[in-house]
Amino acid sequence: MNLPPIDAALSQRNWTDTAAALDAHGNAVLPGLLSPPECAAFAGAYMADGRYRSRVVMARHGFGRGEYKYFCYPLPSLLQRLRGALYPHLAPIANRWNRQMGIAVSYPEDHAAFLARCHAAGQQRPTPLILQYGPGDYNCLHQDLYGEHVFPLQVAVLLSRPGVDFTGGEFVMTETGSREQRADVLPLQQGDALVFTVHQRPVPGVRGWRKAAMRHGVSELRTGCRHTLGIIFHDAL
Repeated sequence: MNLPPIDAALSQRNWTDTAAALDAHGNAVLPGLLSPPECAAFAGAYMADGRYRSRVVMARHGFGRGEYKYFCYPLPSLLQRLRGALYPHLAPIANRWNRQMGIAVSYPEDHAAFLARCHAAGQQRPTPLILQYGPGDYNCLHQDLYGEHVFPLQVAVLLSRPGVDFTGGEFVMTETGSREQRADVLPLQQGDALVFTVHQRPVPGVRGWRKAAMRHGVSELRTGCRHTLGIIFHDAL
C-alpha cells in the first residue's frame, strides 16, 4: 500500500530512539519536520482571518506575555494531516506510559477514533494553535489540559529562525518528582518539532514506577518575532 507523503516520511523516522528520549527526558526532537516554506506559510498567515476560532492575549490571563490563536475546524490541510499522521506513532508510547503509571485509560490506534471519544464527552473545540512572541514576551510554565480526555503527548514546531528572526525565546521544560526537580532548555532550529509530555510521565523508582509532573514554557524573547505551531491531540470543552 502506498502511504501519503507525510505518513511515509514519518514512518521512516527512528521512533525507537524517539520513545527512548521521551522515556529518559519527557521530550524528543524530530528534526526538520516542516520545510522552511511550510514554516513561512504558517507564520505568514498568523494575521489571516477565517482560520482561527479565538485569540488569547497571555497577559490578560496571567499566562505570560505574547499571544496565540486556536485554529478552527476545518484545520489547514497540512496541519490536519500532521495531526493524524503523528498520532499513531505516539499512541503506543502513551498506552505504555499509562500502564506503567497504573492509569486505566488506553488510546485507540487511529486519531479520528480518539477525537470521537473527545467529542462524545463534549470536548469538541479544536486545540491546535499558533503562538506569536515579540521582544520581552514569554510563556509561563503550564500544562495544556482541556477536559477529561487528555492525550499525554503533544508536539510544538518552531516556525521562525533562531538567531535570525529572533533571539532568546528558548523552550523550557520542568519535571517535579517526589524527591527532586529539574529543568531542560531545548534549542530548536526552524522546522524542528519537539514531542513532549503534556502532564505527567512514568519515572522508574525504588518500588516501581512513579509519576513525575511536567510543565513547559518559553523563556523571554530578547529581540525579533517568534512563531510556533502547537499540535495538541485532544480537543477542548
